[in-house]
Amino acid sequence: MATTRIGISGWRYDPWRGTFYPKDLPQRAELQYASAHLPVIEINGSFYSLQRPQSYASWYADTPADFMFTVKGPRYITHIRRLRDVETPVANFLASGLFNLKEKLGPILWQFAPNFKFDPERFEAFLKLLPHDTKAAAAVARKHDDWMAKRVQLEVDAERPMRHAVEIRNESFLTAEFVDMLRRFNVALVIAETARKWPMTHDITADFVYMRLHGDKEIYKSGYSDKSLDRWAKRISAWQKGSEPADAEKISPKKPPTKSPRDVFCFFDNTDVKLRAPFDAQTLMDKLGIAHGPTTSDAVPAKKRASRAKTPRKAPAKKRAFRPTQAVRPARAVRPRKTAASASRRRAATGSRRSSARSS
Repeated sequence: MATTRIGISGWRYDPWRGTFYPKDLPQRAELQYASAHLPVIEINGSFYSLQRPQSYASWYADTPADFMFTVKGPRYITHIRRLRDVETPVANFLASGLFNLKEKLGPILWQFAPNFKFDPERFEAFLKLLPHDTKAAAAVARKHDDWMAKRVQLEVDAERPMRHAVEIRNESFLTAEFVDMLRRFNVALVIAETARKWPMTHDITADFVYMRLHGDKEIYKSGYSDKSLDRWAKRISAWQKGSEPADAEKISPKKPPTKSPRDVFCFFDNTDVKLRAPFDAQTLMDKLGIAHGPTTSDAVPAKKRASRAKTPRKAPAKKRAFRPTQAVRPARAVRPRKTAASASRRRAATGSRRSSARSS
């Protein structure tokens, strides 16, 4: 049966203490609390550095039986190596403890930088590396670097499917060729709302849907209104049933690869201080008729969540609207941004032991 899971990106944020989390809740209990109120959470620390098997095992133990995690792939692969010679880094990531999540392991998210342009040959080579079941993943993981020998988990408890999703932020990807490529590998194109800063398309490229809502008016800062959440609820309902919403904005004119019901994963990553994310997630769950626990120990009513979590807004900067059409359009060239890979960034990406809960 297809299911919809609404959740949050990360769970350890100081501003949530006393708003989403009760004031007297110990920090070590925050994951237990969040997972009791939401059915899925994105693990973001894995984007900044390789995590350890013990951490994944602990997260598994701290969450309910029907809970699920998604895991963000390392920026070392996507942002620093930029998909060049990443066979061993992919093996290191898979060997770092993901299998300890067992049946709670959901899709792997691969996010790409705004200045990363679509290179068909390089991207297809990367997609060919990605395993689609835990048995194949374990085989890849065994090719890890020697320096990881004492911090790997290579055993899988059962053979299960593994899913992958990609989040793009460059208009060069807005081609039917890219959509067709993802469909060949059954990899989901992330539906990412970023206040029109980066492209958002509704092309369904896999047998599941992966969404990231960063803000509709101002990226990372906008809370979602009832009207906006109603619109997303209608879209999610259509996608889960195997159809498409009437207002779908797509790159490719082709129909989705299947009309069967689909699992939907939706994550809120709005506001820099993360105050709105858990409240917007629970409000959207209400609109979809998905049960969840009380917002706080006081069980704040749904109608009061938004006002309780409100933060001052700045006027959003005017940005060019991205308006894809049903017809295939050539991608516009986007001027690459200059970046600098600092020493600390390289250390974090290649296996720093420092964990982070930040998200992007």
